[in-house]
Amino acid sequence: MIDERAYAKLNLMLHVGRPRPDGLHPICSIFASIDLFDDVWLEPAPEDEVDCPGVEGPNLAEAALTAYRRRVPDLPPVKITIEKRIPIAAGLGGGSADAAAVLRGANRIAGGPLDPDQLRELGAQLGSDVPSQIEPRHELVSGVGEIVEPVELPPFGAVLLPQADGLSAAAVYAQFDLLAGGRDHLDPGILRELTEDMALAPVLGNDLQPAVLALRPELEQVLESLQQAGALGALVSGSGPTCFALFDDLPAAVAPAATIDGAVAAGLRSGEPSTAAVEGAEPSAP
Repeated sequence: MIDERAYAKLNLMLHVGRPRPDGLHPICSIFASIDLFDDVWLEPAPEDEVDCPGVEGPNLAEAALTAYRRRVPDLPPVKITIEKRIPIAAGLGGGSADAAAVLRGANRIAGGPLDPDQLRELGAQLGSDVPSQIEPRHELVSGVGEIVEPVELPPFGAVLLPQADGLSAAAVYAQFDLLAGGRDHLDPGILRELTEDMALAPVLGNDLQPAVLALRPELEQVLESLQQAGALGALVSGSGPTCFALFDDLPAAVAPAATIDGAVAAGLRSGEPSTAAVEGAEPSAP
């Protein structure tokens, strides 16, 4: 049995361009990989099966297995079991991380015929966040998610405040277009300089945030409560509705998280390998 950890991500900076002719929005974003993760288990089975409690109907993990099998037809039948910890439809990239973990795990079972670039190419067919999660780490992401560049980030701690009701990314982007919020020009160099100067916290930014707040105005108060807890900065993550705040490190985030109902403290990952154990492993603790 193979266990692939699927890590959540935070968008510390997200710049979004105007939609292309194909309807996709180019982005330029700093993805921070955090230590909140799903476990994705893969094991031999009589036939392909995906078990993801809490997710109804087809999902990206199932699509990832289908896509990998089209590319590598001799992959033996696989059962996939996903232990969810990342909230669903929360702007934390959980579904995309699960799909990337399936691609990694299927590739290991098949003997590793595809390299990371080929897996990212396959992931790009599934969704814009999937390529960045093939090798979970802090990254500068551009294009429509297919261009990824590793970056270093300070050891921030984060307080996450997920919401009971998820938010569709499609709905957020539709509202974003109504607000005419797209940028005419995206410059990855600007964000790269921020990571090199370690000057991110005072300038957190998310071009999708006005659209998210237009759909969910109550999140204004959530952001204010996080800011008042002494954060370096507070923001909606990606297409929301999860809000987060940054602190100097994980210990600094633990105490504020305990004072806010529903909040969770998480640390930015230090870049440890994404793969857990193989034969006979037990699920890892969150």
